[in-house]
Amino acid sequence: MPTAAENLARWHEHVKHPNHQALWDMLHPDAVFESPVVHTPQMGREIVFKYLASADKVLGGEGFHYSGEWVGPNSAIIEFHNVINGIKVNGIDMITWNDAGQITHFKVMVRPLKAIQMVHQMMGEMLQKMASQPA
Repeated sequence: MPTAAENLARWHEHVKHPNHQALWDMLHPDAVFESPVVHTPQMGREIVFKYLASADKVLGGEGFHYSGEWVGPNSAIIEFHNVINGIKVNGIDMITWNDAGQITHFKVMVRPLKAIQMVHQMMGEMLQKMASQPA
């Protein structure tokens, strides 16, 4: 059974070097994703994968960094920052893992409002691109 620190280290490695297969393997088949801009939780590995892979492209990359971590026995909250199109984006990822080290719940919160609006638009565009690509 991996520790929360080991799970978090795997997540940080993925953020530094995005790998779609590694991301897929990290997700439990019944994983749940909660977005700052979508009212209902998104359920299932396939949709959670699409959201997280899109977020890699929208929020990640140069300038993205985590600045703080709060770790529990099977969960972590990590604060992130980036500047996108001149707008400072600040938020947290709340991640929960099962005993096998798979992500079961991933919640993102973003601030300020201007950043949420921009991320909403960019994520919508990225998800549309992913939907139009062959599996």
